[in-house]
Amino acid sequence: MGATAIMKKALVCGISGQDGTYLARLLLEKGYEVFGTSRDAQMATFDNLQRTDILDHIRIESMAPTDFRSVLQVMTKVKPDEVYNLAGQSSVFLSFEQPVETLDSISMGTLNLLEAIRLMDAPVRFYNASSGECFGDTEPAGATEQSPFRPRSPYAVAKCTAYWEVANYREAYGLFACSGILFNHESPLRPPHFVTKKIVSAACRIAKGSGEKLKLGDIAVERDWGWAPEYVEAIHRMIQRETPDDFVIATGRAFSLEEFVARAFEAVGLDWSEHVVTDPTLLRPTDIRRGFGNPRKAREVLGWEAKFTMPEVVKMMIEDELNQ
Repeated sequence: MGATAIMKKALVCGISGQDGTYLARLLLEKGYEVFGTSRDAQMATFDNLQRTDILDHIRIESMAPTDFRSVLQVMTKVKPDEVYNLAGQSSVFLSFEQPVETLDSISMGTLNLLEAIRLMDAPVRFYNASSGECFGDTEPAGATEQSPFRPRSPYAVAKCTAYWEVANYREAYGLFACSGILFNHESPLRPPHFVTKKIVSAACRIAKGSGEKLKLGDIAVERDWGWAPEYVEAIHRMIQRETPDDFVIATGRAFSLEEFVARAFEAVGLDWSEHVVTDPTLLRPTDIRRGFGNPRKAREVLGWEAKFTMPEVVKMMIEDELNQ
């Protein structure tokens, strides 16, 4: 009989979110033993994991990323081969209202995981979820891995901090640690407070006769919207390389929020201009006018390229919403 292949262990921090769910599903398909963390595993509902029918195949551990003792306990118990750090406060808008919690959850959470890996002195591979928000307003050809960071929100400041923590631990201690600088990526699993989900849900309700008006902030801003299930493929490829490196993950195309809104309402047979109003309270203190990435390095090195851009993403989200 041939030798049995050893099953890899992956620890996904922030497993209950959109990316954590799709990544966990991908890892299970690839034969991993998947562990996930939650601040309180006994109280969390894990709706996304239930919706995708994978909750029963995952082992959940309680872990507070900002508590080093908690992080070290879980790391030494699980002894993962790969750690994916997707945890932390994830809303740009909310970060203006909760800047301290945002910086703490993202920067301290990342630092604690890196330090735990360093102290364990084991060949653990570490992935950190960075963000295209770090670049601020992007260059005409899109942001690359060499573009300077100009964060314009507490969320982006926190993501920049975590990015440099990863780079420092990689250089100083030789850790296999990398950051994926992901631009906007959407799916039906987005929480309701994200503007893309808010638009899609409202368009579907209005089409069914709710009579409401959709309130939005600045719809002239431009973003690079991709499909989340595709982006987790890039995440996994990053951590399988011989040497750790950072990658911009994006579609390479920018669309205005107005175009996103128009597509969503068009998909349900409505004219968006009759149902959308501007709400000044939804404007951010500072915002990015145009943000999009140049994914050339990911295409050439990882062999990854986005198949879906904003029009397809909107269509898939609307179809799912109407089927709920």
